[in-house]
Amino acid sequence: MKNFALIGAAGYIAPRHMRAIKDLGHNLAIAYDINDSVGILDSISPQSEFFTEFERFLEYSYELKRSSSTKLDYVSICSPNYLHYSHIAAGLRLGCNVICEKPLVPSPELIDKLLLVEEETGKRVYNILQLRHHDAILKLKDKVAAAPTSKKFDVELTYITSRGKWYLESWKGDNRKSFGVATNIGVHFYDMLHFIFGKLQRNVVHFRGEKKAAGYLEYERAHVRWFLSIDANDLPSQGLGKKSTYRNINVSGEQLEFSEGFTDLHTTSYQEILDGRGYGLSEARHCIETVNTIRSASIVKGDRAEAHPFVERI
Repeated sequence: MKNFALIGAAGYIAPRHMRAIKDLGHNLAIAYDINDSVGILDSISPQSEFFTEFERFLEYSYELKRSSSTKLDYVSICSPNYLHYSHIAAGLRLGCNVICEKPLVPSPELIDKLLLVEEETGKRVYNILQLRHHDAILKLKDKVAAAPTSKKFDVELTYITSRGKWYLESWKGDNRKSFGVATNIGVHFYDMLHFIFGKLQRNVVHFRGEKKAAGYLEYERAHVRWFLSIDANDLPSQGLGKKSTYRNINVSGEQLEFSEGFTDLHTTSYQEILDGRGYGLSEARHCIETVNTIRSASIVKGDRAEAHPFVERI
């Protein structure tokens, strides 16, 4: 049984980490968040210590090191994006391996810094890249690998997950903290595309705003037109007022159906990490490079053949 700490216990994604730790038979020893809305702990891990001050969390974590039975083995991080680097470094320096939500960090330069901290501490960082474990994604990866190497697939990626007014008032609406909508809701899709279609060769941005972004990506094995949005007005007319999320990936005329099968992917990710097969800094670099470019690239009024159809609506 491994001992875990969790940073960001009040966050949206934190319960999936808590359940993964519990379901795999491990111990969530301590949790931290500046917010105290963590009643979810009562149903998952009521025995966990909890702190709202980082200094107290750190001091208690150091105290746990005095015994081999209580010392922490892993720190799981579910905090806001802009805090990931600091929290990862703190976890490594506690003498723990670290499991962090995506986006791992905003830039490749911070990955390089974390590589130094890994070297200094002898511990490792793992990123949750759960789509790499989804059955439909793995089947598509096999299909692409089996196709002639000269074939490039035509992909259209559309992801609209409508958010209320609260979103822009929260840290997620602050580009200095979330790094923008493409990074916050899109980074795992860019990782999925790289995982399936190989190295990125071109990265063009057609639109970038506080609620949506769009562009074109060319990989070794695919041409990809993409559109991401948190604006309910972008939902297809047939879905307005009925569903708050629209996810569609079209691969050379065939729909990739992966709306099901998400429930246990965090648990699968944890199991892979604990078994020594987790995805580390090198695997996370490609999608971080992608979003880093999307945030900084000049906007191009591109070729209609490369632009996602929804761009015309903007």
